[in-house]
Amino acid sequence: MFGVPLHLNGSMVLLAVLIAVLYGEFARRQLGLPQLSGYLIGFGFVVSLLGSVLLHELGHALTARRYGIGVRGITLELLGGYTEMDRDAPSPRVDLLVSLAGPAVSAVLGVLAVAATLALPEGTVAHQLAFQLAVSNVIVALFNSLPGLPLDGGRALRAAVWMLTRDRHLGTEVAGWAGRIVAVGTAALVLLLTVERRLAPLALPLMLLVAVTLWRGAGQSIRAARVSRRFPLIDLARLARPVWPVATGTPLAEAERRRAESGQPNAALLVTDSTGRPVALVDPTAAHAVPVERRPWLAVDAVARSLGTLPTLSLGWDGERVMEAVQTHPGAQYVVTSGEDVVGILHIGDLAQLLEPNRKMTP
Repeated sequence: MFGVPLHLNGSMVLLAVLIAVLYGEFARRQLGLPQLSGYLIGFGFVVSLLGSVLLHELGHALTARRYGIGVRGITLELLGGYTEMDRDAPSPRVDLLVSLAGPAVSAVLGVLAVAATLALPEGTVAHQLAFQLAVSNVIVALFNSLPGLPLDGGRALRAAVWMLTRDRHLGTEVAGWAGRIVAVGTAALVLLLTVERRLAPLALPLMLLVAVTLWRGAGQSIRAARVSRRFPLIDLARLARPVWPVATGTPLAEAERRRAESGQPNAALLVTDSTGRPVALVDPTAAHAVPVERRPWLAVDAVARSLGTLPTLSLGWDGERVMEAVQTHPGAQYVVTSGEDVVGILHIGDLAQLLEPNRKMTP
């Protein structure tokens, strides 16, 4: 829509069924309708509600695009939707405007639905749908404005702290901890409403899932802030492992022996052709899987990957650009080049260890 890719997650089916049943039963009792008619009205409400969520996310997407931020897509899923952008906002002002665009759209939809509710005759299907759309959009606008990540209000709080301190990472961390407070408060409120029988028991798992998702999202934001603080430490000249060239056709055992004698046991084995030009890189995982007794009879080419299939990083790139390339082209190994020369290999595990030194890495 408007050039923005739209993705529909399969979990939407669960959301559609749950809301259609809950609202269908409610509408049937309120209007005295047959059960089938109530469910049809419930389905109509689901379609209207998801349309409101889509417009909310389009508010984010189109505002981001207005300020030169690319939008990878909008995803609608079980808990609503989210907009994925290709980079962060360049300034706190833009971050604030993009964050508040979604709740602003929901607020406008809520006002329009309130006006429709007042204009339509009571006791009709149209009146009930308008009323529920008014309530749901107002709730979405207010809830998303709560000051805690990953909610829109949390992004606004991040922008405010960023603006005051000129430290985006601090803003993200503060908003992340605020998000954890919002998650705990949401869970407590849901349980209280359930105990007081003001919340349908069928809705309890979904609402608790919202609280858990908020907690996880807040934790991921805190972690992301701590990781991004370490981006300036990324120095490919020191982080990349050296390469040890071996000619094509060299037995794997012989290549490993030469590397060990070179005093660089962690060097990557770089396969070269007859002219000395590098053409492939030995995959350490594939090489390790070869039984020791077979290695003298197996050429390095059999466990190597063509350099053309591996993403490359330039030796002079700073941490921000390296991370952008890694996120755009996920992989286990990256060829580090200086001009046309291959000068090293970056292992994603080494990069992860640098960014999160206290986190236990899986071998």
